[in-house]
Amino acid sequence: MNKDIATPIRTREILEKYGFSFKKSLGQNFLIDSNILRNIVSHADLTERTGVIEIGPGIGALTEHIARAAKKVVAFEIDGRLLPVLEDTLSPYDNVTVINQDVLEADLNKVVEEQFSGYDDLVVVANLPYYVTTPIIMKFLLDRVPIRAMVIMMQKEVADRITASPSTKAYGSLSIAVQYYMDAEVSMIVPKTVFVPQPNVESAVLTLTRKEQVPVEVIDEDFLFQVARGSFVQRRKTLLNNLQASLPNGKAKKEQILQAFEQIGMDPGRRGETLTIQEFGALANALYPEFRMS
Repeated sequence: MNKDIATPIRTREILEKYGFSFKKSLGQNFLIDSNILRNIVSHADLTERTGVIEIGPGIGALTEHIARAAKKVVAFEIDGRLLPVLEDTLSPYDNVTVINQDVLEADLNKVVEEQFSGYDDLVVVANLPYYVTTPIIMKFLLDRVPIRAMVIMMQKEVADRITASPSTKAYGSLSIAVQYYMDAEVSMIVPKTVFVPQPNVESAVLTLTRKEQVPVEVIDEDFLFQVARGSFVQRRKTLLNNLQASLPNGKAKKEQILQAFEQIGMDPGRRGETLTIQEFGALANALYPEFRMS
């Protein structure tokens, strides 16, 4: 077994060898605790049949643990300075491919087709850069990438928002968008002390598992998320006020919005945070005929 990358001494050696300095703009925080990494990987249920996509491998600390458990790892690394580092640290593993690209600009389904042809089990495992956590998760979901699960490290506050239930402070359009596709649970809280440099925020590992079927059938998923986002524009305002402000030409179409509420027997004076995903689905379906062209 190769010596783990994720120890304070080995990490320091690697950083010094390559004269690497952290870029704050890329949200680089490297993990230096192998037990945490093993724990993250254990939540992904990897087997010798599993293909894994990783985002932001850094110096390869998490990557090597994934490589030991999975059939293949494809890691997206935006920072070109890390390519020679990864070539060195991951040299013992012949099942790792590093792509020097911003994952947000990648054609993920094409990557899956090229890199994981014939695989029937695909998972995302990553210590995500905190400043782009939400766009990355939503890209995988909205691009319909055929993944079974995502096991991802992120800011605890974002994990709380994703897993939140209706009528709680953290519940919002992000909770709805993710929970529409995935079951979400916080698997572990990670202390600041296991990172270099230490982040200013608490971290959590979130496990998202693909739902066998979506919780509500909607006419148009994009429109459902548009309605959900619009319902939280100002949290303290009513659904009617928020939707009038956020839907195209909403003020002029107040009567039509009220008719949609009446059609499904919903009080337009409720606030967005009180609605379940099923209720948002019913509302979106009722509003859709009037607003679908927008």
